[in-house]
Amino acid sequence: MEWKVGPERSLYADDWLDLRVADVELPDGKHLEHRLVRTKPGAGAIVVNDKHQVLLLWRHRFITKTWGWEIPIGRIEAGESPVDAAGRECEEETGWRPGPLRPLISVHPTPGLSSSKHHIFQAGEATYVGEADAAEAERVAWLPLADVRALIEKAEITSGTTIAALLYILSDPSSPG
Repeated sequence: MEWKVGPERSLYADDWLDLRVADVELPDGKHLEHRLVRTKPGAGAIVVNDKHQVLLLWRHRFITKTWGWEIPIGRIEAGESPVDAAGRECEEETGWRPGPLRPLISVHPTPGLSSSKHHIFQAGEATYVGEADAAEAERVAWLPLADVRALIEKAEITSGTTIAALLYILSDPSSPG
């Protein structure tokens, strides 16, 4: 069953998001005003080196009041391709320039609320190019890919996009993890 969606109107908009309300008709004929968030797409990278380690950032998220490990990810700027954005974000946030990036997955992290789409790429190597942007993370580390499940179980990885991408890597029989 597909909901019938009527007109949308903006409640608030800035350069980062557009908070909207849509007139939605449910299959039983009832109408409701459904809130939604429209955002620009994002891009990120998973870098797994030849030691079977993954490059992650330890960062605080004030909205959820939590700390956790995440892959480098950010929004795609105007005129930028998803793959270029993923490489730029990785370098800015970690200080490591990823090697050749190839598409891994695309994720809609909260499709019941937001149009947000994350394009995730994978690299098998990276070159250290200097200090990361200090505002991005408390620390950057190469963690054993084999530890990912335990980190998820301990709630040290809670970002939906990070979990989806890491578990996708681990589910691949040819994965180094």
